[in-house]
Amino acid sequence: MSTPESKMSGISRRMISAKAEQFTESVIREMTRLAMKHNAVNLSQGFPDFAAPEAVKEAARQAISDDINQYAVTWGAKPLRDAIIEKFDRTQSVRYDPEREITVCCGSTEAMMSAMMAIINPGDEVVVFEPFYENYGPDAILSGASPSFVRMKPPAKEDSDWSFDKAELSSAFGPNTKAIILNTPNNPTGKVFTRAELEFIRDLCVRWNAYCITDEIYEHILYDGTEHISMAQLDGMRDRTIVINGMSKTYSVTGWRVGWALAPPEPTQAIRKVHDFLTVGAAAPLQQAGASALHSPQSYYDGLAATYAKKRERLLKILEAAGFTVYKPRGAYYIMTDISRFDFPSDDPRFASRSKDVAFAKYLVEEIGVACVPGSSFYNGPQDGALQKRRDACGRRRTFFKVEALTRSQPKAETSVACLGGRRSPMTESAFSFPLWLILFIIAGFLLFILKISSGGKSQAEEPRHIISLRLFLVIATALLVLAGLIHFYHWAQPG
Repeated sequence: MSTPESKMSGISRRMISAKAEQFTESVIREMTRLAMKHNAVNLSQGFPDFAAPEAVKEAARQAISDDINQYAVTWGAKPLRDAIIEKFDRTQSVRYDPEREITVCCGSTEAMMSAMMAIINPGDEVVVFEPFYENYGPDAILSGASPSFVRMKPPAKEDSDWSFDKAELSSAFGPNTKAIILNTPNNPTGKVFTRAELEFIRDLCVRWNAYCITDEIYEHILYDGTEHISMAQLDGMRDRTIVINGMSKTYSVTGWRVGWALAPPEPTQAIRKVHDFLTVGAAAPLQQAGASALHSPQSYYDGLAATYAKKRERLLKILEAAGFTVYKPRGAYYIMTDISRFDFPSDDPRFASRSKDVAFAKYLVEEIGVACVPGSSFYNGPQDGALQKRRDACGRRRTFFKVEALTRSQPKAETSVACLGGRRSPMTESAFSFPLWLILFIIAGFLLFILKISSGGKSQAEEPRHIISLRLFLVIATALLVLAGLIHFYHWAQPG
């Protein structure tokens, strides 16, 4: 006699979601794991390796001590909602209702997913610019939308920016277009959309009655006098825009997962319902700390941009010296590069991959000791970004010392993007990457040793004048070396 279990085991069905089979795991997170495995400098995942502001951390500690440890209102603690609304009004001159037009989520990633699931119906289409942050494709698939991709072109010359073809973008919109996803400043290109470009997109949204979902997480990381303009401030767009943002990048707290969505009342009501059943709510004490962070003075944001500008210039020089063609970003903290100039052992089975950029990324992390992101992960068709790489630039000086040493000491190769200051994996410094302060201290110690053996137990009266002069010179030289070493160590240890 058969049992219910045996009957069920004979049923044939798809056991894994067809949606999940349409995309791969995150390439960015995969490169981070490879960086850890091979003790490489991680310029792939966009998180700083320097400390968050002390005042922000203290606010979180105080919130926990004050026992703000239970559920907040599911769509966000009131102090944080009020702070977000006030800051957006101050920076973009657009006022939202903190009771009806905001949802605090577990990071901007969840805010984007909740927004997509709140507005998408079967048959809806979403326009996405390429190259795109890798989450947008899976977001469209999971929410049930059909993505329509529009290619941006790399800068043709140094003083230009990534651009899109207006005719191509216009043809991507149609009766089924529910929304366009707009990331500005952009990951991975660093493009900051201009007012004229935003107005063109605005006109398409109005014509086709579509939303614009804007990811503005890098709003304060801007270079060369560029200006961040939220689509919500353009005429006719406040009620068509869903603004996504969060604390991660601006306050260097990527692990806190506190983000939000600003939207008109109708989509906000739907976003709140989706958010409630996805995650219930963001961490209560971190929301309290977020309210404090958003009241930071303008000088904090100016300093943040200035710090990243210095990092950008340094990494640009390192990459150019290594032979990469680089596309200078106007915002965010990533650098896209072209790798077509380089040769590397692509026939090595260790680096076997579906495209040249992935193979080269594996070569870089294993042989050179630097992790970056293959450009193809930012395109719908992997072949489209096969000659690009992304690197981040959000790290300490010693991260750049390591990268610079590696690029000088190894054969040149090819890749796509870097993050302006990636996190440095635990590693043993090799001889060629010793920091200067350590070398200075070693020399100073050697001079002290010479001083000790040169004295030989004799008094100054017994020594010739030239020996006394030599010893005095050694003392002064040692002191200067120690002072120089201390100064260099101080700068080496700073987050900038």
